[in-house]
Amino acid sequence: MEDNATPQPSEPNNQNGRIPAAAGAAEHSAGRSLATYARPALIAGVVIAVVCVALLIIIFALDSFNAAAYSVTGKSIGDATDEARDIRELYTGARIGGMTALVISGVVAVAAGIVLYLNRGSAAPEDGEEYDLDDLTGR
Repeated sequence: MEDNATPQPSEPNNQNGRIPAAAGAAEHSAGRSLATYARPALIAGVVIAVVCVALLIIIFALDSFNAAAYSVTGKSIGDATDEARDIRELYTGARIGGMTALVISGVVAVAAGIVLYLNRGSAAPEDGEEYDLDDLTGR
């Protein structure tokens, strides 16, 4: 018999080779709509978190460089002078913003991961077609 992509009925209860919808499928309709936003939210959360980590590393390197350049002249960055305080506080806004964005993106990524984990295997394919391993491998 020749293999083709057309699903064949394997049991009398199945129509077109598809398994009928579960009885609780209507309950999960809100979860499915949330799951459609979870994958892009997970990707965005991870990308923003990586960018924030890179930003914080760059800020740390610049802050260290400024402190080292200031201390070359024999002054200490821990002094109570206005110049030392200005150097210490130079990247405070960027540091606070980077940490805030890192925490928020981490929370979004974790929440999206949890939603995807809880809805695994329950989402129907977008085009309405169901594929099994034989369809994907070409057997």
